[in-house]
Formats: sequence, C-alpha cells, structure tokens
Amino acid sequence: MNWPYEMQIGWRYTRAGRAGRRNGFISFISGVSMLGIGLGVAALIVVLSVMNGFRKEVQDRMLSVIPHIELIASDGNALPDWRATAEQAKSAGGLPTPVIGAAPFIASQALIARGTDDLRGAIVRGISPNEEATVTDFLAQIKSTTLARLTPGNWGVVLGIELARQLGVREGDKVTLMLPGGQVTPAGAVPRLKQLTVVGTFDAGHYEYDSTLALVHIDDAARLFQVTGPTGVQLRLADVNQARADAYVLGQSLGPQVAVRDWTSTNRNWFSAVELEKRLMFIILTLIVAVAAFNLVSTLVMTVTDKRADIAILRTLGASPRSVMGIFMVQGALSGVIGTLAGVVFGLLIAFNVGTIVAAIEALLRVSFLPSSVYLISHMPSDPQRGDIVPIVVISLLLSFVATLYPSWRASRVQPAEALRYE
Repeated sequence: MNWPYEMQIGWRYTRAGRAGRRNGFISFISGVSMLGIGLGVAALIVVLSVMNGFRKEVQDRMLSVIPHIELIASDGNALPDWRATAEQAKSAGGLPTPVIGAAPFIASQALIARGTDDLRGAIVRGISPNEEATVTDFLAQIKSTTLARLTPGNWGVVLGIELARQLGVREGDKVTLMLPGGQVTPAGAVPRLKQLTVVGTFDAGHYEYDSTLALVHIDDAARLFQVTGPTGVQLRLADVNQARADAYVLGQSLGPQVAVRDWTSTNRNWFSAVELEKRLMFIILTLIVAVAAFNLVSTLVMTVTDKRADIAILRTLGASPRSVMGIFMVQGALSGVIGTLAGVVFGLLIAFNVGTIVAAIEALLRVSFLPSSVYLISHMPSDPQRGDIVPIVVISLLLSFVATLYPSWRASRVQPAEALRYE
C-alpha cells in the first residue's frame, strides 16, 4: 500500500528519533514523553479498576441483605393485600427486566438494650423466612439454620453480629426492645417495651447492616408495631442494574398509593460519594497524562529545529506548508499512540492481576495493606470496565494530537532560504 509521503516521512522521523541516530537528546526526550503518557494511562486504568472493584464488593455485600426494590404503602399503614401488589408488580408492562421474587416486610426504627445498659438504635425488620429467601441472597443462605428459628409467637430476634457484640449478647440471651409510640397512662407517657430472645446472629460483611439490623418474624413485627399486616413488599429483579428503570415504571403503574424505592436511592449518599471520588480521581490522573502529552511539544520543537534543513529541501521540492505541518503532526501523533497503547496494555496487565501482585508484595515485605481486623475487604479487588478504558484512550490520544499543533505549525512557517543560509 502506498501511504501519503507525509505519513511515510513522519513515521521515519519517529523511528529515527527513537533510535537516536541524529540526536541522542531528542531521542531521550521523545522516549520520556511516550513513557510518561504510558505510565499516566496505566495509572488511570489501575486506579479506576481498583475503585470499581471496591464498589462492586461493597455493592454485592449490600445487595445480599437489602432488596432490589421496595414497594411501601404511601400512608405508612399496612398494604391491603401484599400478594396482589406483588402480582401487579410482576405483571406490569414495560419493565426493562422482570421481577423474579417478592416477599412482604414490616420495618421500623426502635431502641434495643440488654437490661438497662448498652442502649442501641436499630432497624427492626419483620420478615417471612420462606418468602425472604427468594429476595436476598445472604438471607437465603442462612434460611435453613438461623431464620428457621424465627417462628410466630416465640418472640425471637436475629441480630447483626456487630449489634450483638455491642450489646454483649449471645444466642439464648434476652434483649429489651423499646418501641415508638408510647402508651399514655395517668402517670404520663410510658414507652412500650418488649423482651425478645436472641435466636441467632448473622454476618453480612457490611458494617452498616451488621451493626443496626434486627430481624423478627413478620407476625411478631405486626403485633410490635400495631399494624394489621405487611407495610411493604420487597422485589428481586433479574438484572439489578435495571432497578432504577424498573422503579420508575412501577411507580407509574402502581399509582400514588404505593411508594416505590430502588436500592440506589436507598443508599444514595454512599453511591454519590463513590461517584464523586471516582470523578475527581479521574480528573487528577488525567492531568498527569496531560503533562506527559504536552512534553511532546518540547520534543517536536527540538525536532523541528534539528530538521530545518530537511524542511527547506522538502519545500524546494514542492512540498506545501500544509504537507510539512502534516509530517510533524504524524510524528507527534504516533508518539502519542505508541505511549497510549503501551499504557493500556501495561495497565490492563496490572489491573487483571492486582490481587496477586499485592499479595506478593505483602508476602515479600511482611506487611498487610488491608488488615481484615480494620477494613471491610481484606484483599485488593479490581474490575476493569470498558466504560472507563475507552474515555482514557480517547482523552490521551486527543491531548497528544493537540500537543502537536503548535510545533507543526512552526515547522510549516520555516522559510527555505533562511534555513539553508548557513548549511
């Protein structure tokens, strides 16, 4: 294939600069520019992949405890018929992904204590053990053991392991539940108290739920909170990533008497903080790529100075200023492409093996970067995503291209007679 001579000469200048046949210093600066671009791109890929990995780990543990979508009676009272509401949700038209599981629940805040000490705030959730297993993965795993002990009328409670530790209770101990809406007596308002028996604990791996969640049977919860039945329905979707879209469709379908809440809105503050942190990290590391890319300016300026005689000869042979500009744009763009591709390959190699690399470094230095006694996740997760890598490549190539404009324009302005005067 006969390439345009601008591309052929630009490629030849790039190879000559890398081999250092004409000017060793220019070769060094060019190599540093490509190395800087490659390291910046690799750093972006690795950091964003690790952040995605941590987000995915926390999200998976969160979704093992909470449902994908909650349908709650808007007036705060019990739903007239939770099964009819669940069937209506499953048969709703236009859902991006189908509903594959449903379970009733009653939830409210309360205070829980052992005796008169260690009073803790808790979210008391009344569940039906059989239906609950179809909605949340984690509770499905412990259904056959712990949740089976929740039987109506026995007033048992299953506590998060951190909540049990804070209260200093174990299986078989008694705890006292202080419920909202105290009883009015001639002596004044008296809080409603109920003694429950700890029948088990659970460890979801997420501190927020392990330290605040208490599970009771839904029939006991109805009596505790003085409601006639379930106040909401939990839904499980075939695709968790479509929860927001499904929630919007269900909100239109079920009408104003049912409030629809998906898992992203339930934990909106956490996800907003993660997205903001990821966005800021992307901007900061992109500046590193920008600095490396604009090192190409100095490389091309020195190359233009070194090639003034060549430019003059090309001009006398009939090359237009636009062709001369294209030669040096090709040279700079090729340096950016080589650095970017090298960075992508290097970054992906690290991102896909970061867990093994970190484990080897920990073994070599005899340290633990993520001790399990301190952090929720004791290993280094990584989740490279195309949605992050493609913008990184595009931005790196764009910055490299922009960096070539001024030196290439300067090359196109070289006058042949002036350049050859002292040759």
